[in-house]
Amino acid sequence: MFFSIFCKFLLLGCTSFGGPAAHIGYFRKEFVERLSWATEEEYGQWVALSQIMPGPGSSQVGFAVGYHRAGLVGAIAAFLGFTLPSVVLMCAFAALGMQFANSAVFLGVLSALKLMAVVVVTDAIWSMANTFCKTNSTRLVALLGAVFILLWPFALSSLLLVLLAGIIGAYWFTDSQPTQIKTHISSRVAYITLAIFCGLFVLTSYIHGTGWLALFAQLFQAGSLVFGGGHVVLPLMSEQLAGFISTEHLLTGYAAAQAVPGPMFTLASYLGAVTAPEGAMIAWALLATVGVFLPGLMLMLVGQKCWQFVSHKPRVQGAVKAINAAVVGLLLATLIFPIIPSSVSSVWQATVVLLALLWLRTRQPAIWQLVSAFVVGGMVSALF
Repeated sequence: MFFSIFCKFLLLGCTSFGGPAAHIGYFRKEFVERLSWATEEEYGQWVALSQIMPGPGSSQVGFAVGYHRAGLVGAIAAFLGFTLPSVVLMCAFAALGMQFANSAVFLGVLSALKLMAVVVVTDAIWSMANTFCKTNSTRLVALLGAVFILLWPFALSSLLLVLLAGIIGAYWFTDSQPTQIKTHISSRVAYITLAIFCGLFVLTSYIHGTGWLALFAQLFQAGSLVFGGGHVVLPLMSEQLAGFISTEHLLTGYAAAQAVPGPMFTLASYLGAVTAPEGAMIAWALLATVGVFLPGLMLMLVGQKCWQFVSHKPRVQGAVKAINAAVVGLLLATLIFPIIPSSVSSVWQATVVLLALLWLRTRQPAIWQLVSAFVVGGMVSALF
């Protein structure tokens, strides 16, 4: 089971371009629609939960899918598979100085994969809207959520949107049908995980300096405080790692993280690699990766258990109903800006997106088929 889950997420880790919004679409297409590993309701609640907790949102959702499928072993397999390709590429960028990133073929493929992200996010919005925005009230929440994010795109706007939607839903959607979302997480595991997290958070707040332990401590603190996804991690890392790394290296790693598939939190892998002493690049990169991801994954375990205790209450279900609608609005706003402006710059590219979306909606190709088509198209456009 470990190998099967690892391989599924490894493929997604190699092909999931476009950031957290696109990742949510990839996961939904693969694990809800194609493999039926989870129901739409279960997936929707994991997405909602990931939006209100610190940490890497899409990685937390993947972690929850893996745990639902095969317990802690499945969760670890999901995390390793999805994160490994990005970590390897970020270490390669650090070692090679990003020289090959200027080649015409690489840039052509990257441009094509950005177009694929537009297709996947659009498809996810369409499908999730059909599930979570069935009434005029939920459609209004989604629309207002999109407008809110577009007008006030500050660092914590997505968290504020989710909190507001939850409060409104708890009092507006009081007729929501109570449903119990069960989890395999035992109380023992949840309590132990929470105790370890609290202990590490307190301990790392007292560790300073420039060694490997200080690097882990600063990144653990950053990972514990990041609300709003991968892009918000940049200012936090800038503050936490001021004594470790130059602004130039930080911005270079940030650019690299946006150019590779998988979670943006692997920016930490690059930073660990470039700050490592000679001969310790891999060890420092892995240490930095664990440091920044560990808090969010631990909190996802605890959060799911707490969620099970309250998810059956009508007001909580009302809040979830509104949060799911708000997430649809959040994805829509993300699609409008920055995904489309940074990906589509011509009528030809817009036509490619529309044709690919039609293919995806009518033929339901597997992710690897979609990726292969765009990669080949990107290489051809670069060569000819």
